Amino acid sequence: MTEPIAYIPPSRLRQRKAAEVIPFLNTYIAKREQEITEIEQMVERYQKRRLQEERSYQSMSTLRRMLSGKKPDHHLAVEYIHYVKKPMEKVRTLRQEIEQARAFLNTDNASGTIHVSTEIDEEMNG
Repeated sequence: MTEPIAYIPPSRLRQRKAAEVIPFLNTYIAKREQEITEIEQMVERYQKRRLQEERSYQSMSTLRRMLSGKKPDHHLAVEYIHYVKKPMEKVRTLRQEIEQARAFLNTDNASGTIHVSTEIDEEMNG
């Protein structure tokens, strides 16, 4: 979880006025945190649903279990990758973006300009 902050070469940094960057970065961070929360809620709902399905299957009689069938393990593995693993990878990348944005906010901006990465600069323009 403690991954190093990626080094951004100076050629990929752009200067922007602090007055326009700081409010954008604050909303940018808030949006990313909201997105993280939504993804984590989706993963939690999936895990609760899977647990409930497993409990209901285990509570069935032996005859009903034979007749109803159970999802094959490889289907469960694919579901896990789709509903848990990939979204949590997205959460990890979003947290890295938040850390980078906070690093930009915490830089010394006595000159009135902030150096931002090209990705954030493009998002500000787009």
